[in-house]
Amino acid sequence: MSSLPVNNVLFLDIETVPQYSDYQQMPESWKKLWDLKAQYLVRNKEDETTESIYPRAGIYAEFGRIICISCGYITGSAADKKITLKSFAGDDEKKILFEFAEMIKKWSADSPKYLCAHNGKEFDFPYLCRRMIINGVAIPTLLNMSGKKPWEVNHLDTMELWKFGDFKSYTSLNLLAHSLGIPTPKDDIDGSMVWEVYWKEKNLDRIITYCQKDVVTVAQIFLRMNGEQLIVPENIDIK
Repeated sequence: MSSLPVNNVLFLDIETVPQYSDYQQMPESWKKLWDLKAQYLVRNKEDETTESIYPRAGIYAEFGRIICISCGYITGSAADKKITLKSFAGDDEKKILFEFAEMIKKWSADSPKYLCAHNGKEFDFPYLCRRMIINGVAIPTLLNMSGKKPWEVNHLDTMELWKFGDFKSYTSLNLLAHSLGIPTPKDDIDGSMVWEVYWKEKNLDRIITYCQKDVVTVAQIFLRMNGEQLIVPENIDIK
């Protein structure tokens, strides 16, 4: 595959949770909307209800919110590559989104830049845009697809790159990392546990660590797919 200058790519991952700690905490107006949405998810599943699957609400931008955005950029070359990580996290989603948007604007002000995430085109990028609109945060030009031609959108997706035109299957980050001989990031929690760690354990630091590991893995996969050397653990820097 063609190689892009990795120094011009910002690797990112987001973590999301339902708007409320559980189904019963939702206002009645939101319950009705969730029931309408979720009835299709529980169809023909006798052991599940719209209430029992509410923890999954975080994957929908209308019912969820972002609690962490982690990103990383690569500097150096050859065996001396280094990745620097930064996270925007907390309970104030608008603040998270605003600070991330401001960083994106500054980072992409000069040479052509790219955003890269695993399944980013289906999840991370549109979710970020939708939540920015909901929160009244201006979408940075680099993130916004509106009015752009396909070749003008500088979004990269490691899952899409791995498909090589085959759109029949989904490959998880964990599976792809294992396939490429890259250490798996899933050594603590996985995506299905984030809502519980946030709402029940109140352990945001654990979620940030998990999110940052995913960013490193996305970057390593991108390097591997471009025939470049991986980043050694001692060259991973957290701001």
